Amino acid sequence: IQDKLEEAPAPLRPVRVDNAPLLKEVIDRCSLSRNPHARELARIFRYPHFRALIEAHDEIGETQLEKLKHPIASASSSPGGNSHSQQLNSLTSASDTDANDGTELATTMPGETIKMVGIRRNPDEPLGLTVEVDDHNQLVVARIIAGGMIDRQGLLHPGDVILEVNGVPVTTPEELQGEISVAKESVTLKIGPSIEEEMKSARITMAGGQVKNGRNLDSGKKLTCYMRALFDYDPSEDNLLPCKEIGLSFMRGDILQIINVKDPNWWQAKHAGEDGPTGLIPSQELEERRQAYVPPEADFVHKIGICGTRISKKKRKILYKTKQNGEFDKADLMLYEEVTKMPPFKRKTLVLIGVAGVGRRTLKNRLINSDPDKFGSVLPHTSRQPRPLEESGKAYWFSDREDMEQEIRENKFLEFGEHNGNLYGTHLDSIRDVIRQGKMCVLDCSPAALKILHNSPEFMPFVVFIAAPGMEQLKLLYSERRSASGSTRNLHFDRQSSIRFSSRRAKTLESLASLYEDDDLISAVEESALLQRKYDKYLDMVIVNEDFDDTFRQVTEALEQLSHEHQWVPVNWIY
Repeated sequence: IQDKLEEAPAPLRPVRVDNAPLLKEVIDRCSLSRNPHARELARIFRYPHFRALIEAHDEIGETQLEKLKHPIASASSSPGGNSHSQQLNSLTSASDTDANDGTELATTMPGETIKMVGIRRNPDEPLGLTVEVDDHNQLVVARIIAGGMIDRQGLLHPGDVILEVNGVPVTTPEELQGEISVAKESVTLKIGPSIEEEMKSARITMAGGQVKNGRNLDSGKKLTCYMRALFDYDPSEDNLLPCKEIGLSFMRGDILQIINVKDPNWWQAKHAGEDGPTGLIPSQELEERRQAYVPPEADFVHKIGICGTRISKKKRKILYKTKQNGEFDKADLMLYEEVTKMPPFKRKTLVLIGVAGVGRRTLKNRLINSDPDKFGSVLPHTSRQPRPLEESGKAYWFSDREDMEQEIRENKFLEFGEHNGNLYGTHLDSIRDVIRQGKMCVLDCSPAALKILHNSPEFMPFVVFIAAPGMEQLKLLYSERRSASGSTRNLHFDRQSSIRFSSRRAKTLESLASLYEDDDLISAVEESALLQRKYDKYLDMVIVNEDFDDTFRQVTEALEQLSHEHQWVPVNWIY
């Protein structure tokens, strides 16, 4: 409605301004007619008030035609003119002289739209807009927050100039904020168009175009998509945010509904499934630029970084090589991941990630033994020769080295490595065979393989990271592991010739063994934390393995929930 009220009216032109003589001629002819309707029409036309109406129409029409012939003089002599109108008049005068060569204009100049906007507000609710001072020192509306008070009322638009608040002139964001803060429930804004928009409207009008509301602004790219945040964000700590009060805080893993991405630096978003307010979040482009200048040690604390990638301000020309794919992935900044909500379904693979010794293999075997019809595993391929009594398909799939190397070049292996001159690897076809049997394939692969699994809709992994527990629990796990394998760490030293040193030697060996074990445990804890930070963008669940029975229960319950609850999954799994 407001847009319709503000719409510039089409120029009114009288068809003719000599209607009084025409009226007299009609009366004379109709009076001589024998038709009763014609005589009735002549009688009506003779009424004094009707003749006065026609005469008034002719006088007003002549005045309007004079204004259309001389729009600049009319505008400059009007009492409502100001600096805006003077700038437009000079612009139009030049255009009129050059383009029209003194001929009559086809359309009128757009009227200056000064409006008063009354807002009934909740003092605790922000208005939902940001402002800035433009090149002409005007206080203009920079953006309208979707779903906010201003957006719901639809009375303001980006580019509008705020002139007054409750009758008090404002020229800076600080003055605006001060007047808004002292206002109670009622706020009256005096709004005017910007100089640039008026000039743009004038040019288009002079060319015969039509501009609604005297503006030609894009309303913004409005969309409905959802993103999973892969970093934590606190707007109160963001120095680049234009207004911290309208920032939207979120944690890693939160699902955000993206509403507007017109601004290349700040997206408008809200938490999915909630009725909370819409706020600003950094765009992918802005956060990438910001992360590019964050040192790794600072990024360790912020938890949104490049995971140990070295950053140098010097530019180096690097040619991409397939063998170095892992090195390039380290610098791959995944800050948001587009997702979609799907009905309950079973994932195709269960991936267990963690450092050596945290119980991944034990958990995998227990899952398969607990329900062989539901879970399955793959046999690795190897190029080594079978040992006596070994058969292909029992513990390994035996292949020629040349065949394995060829399939590795064809990217048919999820992961591979070499040990004692022999190749070992997990073939993708082996995973597909387990899936075709209707089972969930349980993998305890290297974290480097997560990218392949995550980006493939045919594997749809559920990734569980088994984090290292505290030192005491990790010692217990290591002890159970050694007991199960029947192996111990042995330290060998030269024998001392004297028996009196045997007791001292035993204590030394015991203390050294304890020292080496503690170093291993510390390294395991540090490596576990590093892996979690580095690959957290791929993780669906993190479990600290302090109690193995509890870990097993958490995994089985999580898998059961996937069959009964809706899931947010990457869009490339579906489309």
